[in-house]
Amino acid sequence: MEKSVDDDKPCELGDQNVKDVTVCLRNPTGSSEQFFYNSSFLQEKSKFFADKLSHSNSAHFIEIHCSHFDYDHHLDLLNLLHLPGDSVLDSWKSVKSALGILQVAVSLQCEELAKNCVQYLEATPWEENEEEEIIRIVPKLGSLAAPILARALPVDLNTTKNVLIAAIHFATSVSGPCPPFGEELKISAQEQVEYMLGEDEETLSLTSDDEVKSEVKRGLSKAFSLFQNAISSLRLEPDLMPGTLENRVLRSLSDLEWLCHVLPKINLMRDFVFSWAEISDNILCVMEDDKFDSSLLGLKLRLIEVTAKVLEAVGYGNVILPALLRVQLLKTWLPYIRKMKPLLDSMCDEKTGSSHKMDEELCQNIEGAVVSLILALPSNDQAEILADWMENEWLRFPDLSEAFEIWCYRTKSAKRRLVEDLERFGGNNSVGSDLSV
Repeated sequence: MEKSVDDDKPCELGDQNVKDVTVCLRNPTGSSEQFFYNSSFLQEKSKFFADKLSHSNSAHFIEIHCSHFDYDHHLDLLNLLHLPGDSVLDSWKSVKSALGILQVAVSLQCEELAKNCVQYLEATPWEENEEEEIIRIVPKLGSLAAPILARALPVDLNTTKNVLIAAIHFATSVSGPCPPFGEELKISAQEQVEYMLGEDEETLSLTSDDEVKSEVKRGLSKAFSLFQNAISSLRLEPDLMPGTLENRVLRSLSDLEWLCHVLPKINLMRDFVFSWAEISDNILCVMEDDKFDSSLLGLKLRLIEVTAKVLEAVGYGNVILPALLRVQLLKTWLPYIRKMKPLLDSMCDEKTGSSHKMDEELCQNIEGAVVSLILALPSNDQAEILADWMENEWLRFPDLSEAFEIWCYRTKSAKRRLVEDLERFGGNNSVGSDLSV
C-alpha cells in the first residue's frame, strides 16, 4: 500500500522538491508496503539509508526484509520519520511499541528517533513484564540506549545501607496505623527490610554493618518497651474496651514477631531471647490473672507462637545461653504452654466460634525444641523437669518421652562409667552395688 503518490515525471536524485526514493518493506509472506521520501531527507535521518543511497544500483529503490515480529515497528518508524522531535515524543503509544521502534531505529541508525525513544522510555513508568523485557533487550542496543536502565542499576553499598536504615527506623518506630493508609505503610516497610536482607553477596556487608545493627537494636528496644506498656495496660486500664486493649497488645506483639524473622539475619536473635526471658514473668503474671481465664485467646496463642521461636533458637543452639537461663526459660513457659494447649483446644469449637488453636506444626515445633533444650541441660535439671512432666495430668503435650528415654540411658551409662573408673583406680565391688539402680 502506498503512503504517498509520486509524480510520474523523471527527477534527479537529491532534488529537494521531489520524493525520489522508494522504501519497500517486505514481510516473510511476500506482501509489501511502499514509502516515498526525498533522498536528502533520508540521508539526514538515517545513516543506514545514507549508505544505501551512496550505491548507484540502489539509489532510487531500497528494500527492507522484515520478520513477523518487527514488521509493524518498521512501519511505525517510517511513519514517524517526518514528524518533528516534539511531535514524536507526544506520539508514543506504549512502552512495548517504543521499545520495538527503538530496536529498529538502532538497526537503521536513525539517531534522532532513537534518542527520542530513549527519552520516552527513560521517563515513563514500566509494568513488571515491561521492565523484564527492557532489561533483556536494552543492554544489546549500545551506549545510546544506556540511560533507559538508570532506574534499574545497582546503587552503591552506602546508599543501600542508608535506605535500609531508614526502612528499619520506619518499620520499628510507627506504633499504630497511619491514616489514611492504616497498617499498610508499616507492613510494606517491614517486607522491604526482609527483602533487602535476603541472601546475596551484598547482604553480608549490610548485616555486619555497625550502623545497621545499632538501628535494629534501637528498634528492638522500642518494640519491647511498647509491648510491655501495652500488656501492662490490660490490668492498669480496665475502663478501656477489652477489644481495644487486646488489639494494642497484638499490634506491638506483631512487631516483635517480625523482628524474630529479621534478627537471625543480623545475628541479633540473642538480644531478643534475653529480652523475652527478662519480661516473661511479667507477661505471665498478666495472662494468668483470673479475669482473663477465658478471654484474650488470640493474644495467648500469639504469645505461645513467639515463645516457640525463642525455644527453637535456644534449643537448637542458634542462641547460646548459660544453663541457668535455659532452665529458667523452660520452667517459666513449659507449664503455661502445657496448660494452654487443652484450654485452647476446648474453646475452639462451633459453639464458641473461636479459631485460636495450636495447630499441629506449632505443636511439633515446640515439642522438638523443648526436647532438644532439655537434653542439653545438666542431668539433675533434666530429672526435675521430666519428673514434673510425668506428674502432670496433661502428659500428652508436649511429649517428652524421647528426652526421658535418653536421660535414662545417659544416667545408667554415667553410673556404669563411674563404677568402672572406681574399680580401675582401686575401688571395691561394693561401690558398684551401692550405685546400681
